[in-house]
Amino acid sequence: MGVSEPLDAYSTIVAGVAESLTPKVASVRVPKRGGESLGSAVVFTADGFLLTNAHVVGHSPGGAAAFSDGTTTPFQVVGADPLSDLAVLRATGDTPDPAELGEADGLVVGQLVVAVGNPLGLAGTVTAGVVSALGRSMPAGERGLIEDVIQTDAALNPGNSGGALADAHARVVGINTAVAGIGVGLAVPVNSTTRRIVSALIQDGRVRRAYLGVVVVPAPVAPVWRPRLGGRATGLRVSSVVSHGPADRAGLRPGDLLLTAAGHEVATAQDLQRLMFAEAIGRALPITVMRNGALVDVIAEPTELVAA
Repeated sequence: MGVSEPLDAYSTIVAGVAESLTPKVASVRVPKRGGESLGSAVVFTADGFLLTNAHVVGHSPGGAAAFSDGTTTPFQVVGADPLSDLAVLRATGDTPDPAELGEADGLVVGQLVVAVGNPLGLAGTVTAGVVSALGRSMPAGERGLIEDVIQTDAALNPGNSGGALADAHARVVGINTAVAGIGVGLAVPVNSTTRRIVSALIQDGRVRRAYLGVVVVPAPVAPVWRPRLGGRATGLRVSSVVSHGPADRAGLRPGDLLLTAAGHEVATAQDLQRLMFAEAIGRALPITVMRNGALVDVIAEPTELVAA
């Protein structure tokens, strides 16, 4: 009896998530040159907006969504953002009640997660696993890098893209986006940055981003300097600076350790990316770096990132 109880509890959680989310995750078909793209999408508003991957819709203006109760509806692509691999759809017909969007920043490694989608065209498929790792990065588009990606061992296959990755309370904490190998699936996190991107797609159909022209990686602050920084242990090491770009013009150099930007501490690439939206374009961006043991302040003026 003792052996079966954990399995029963596990099964109860997964079954509950499946019952709640399966009706809210659509199978989507998007016509493309020479065929069609198959994927999944999650209803996230009561007025028919769905969230999916940008790579599922590509450059198509619309397609069709089918739900587990047999209903279908056409949809239009409201906007797609290849740099986050997110897209927003708007159904022209009725949709189920929306799924609840959660918060990926609260996840921990080892936590139970459930994937709901339509792999290989098999509608309403549910798989379960754990959060295998957090803070992964993956390429997006030709110039983008998605940060804070969730890695899971919940089985994902082609067609899961755009589907839900949910916690034990059926809250959507990620949008499944890629299969990196056997037992390795990746999902775009639902967090404050995601919500900002989704809002921009709904309002403007695109996401305007600021461009600094610098490549950074997390790096430790030398122990000898930490007392001067209130115990601060990490920053962002500048690994390269784009010639004649905003960072170059501001005087940033390879080897600089970024500590703050616009008054905010930056310890991960995501911290810096959160500042690189439309309101930063063409405006002074104060940056503090540590260079050769000294604190140096510079002022950069980001330009608009132009799609490749």
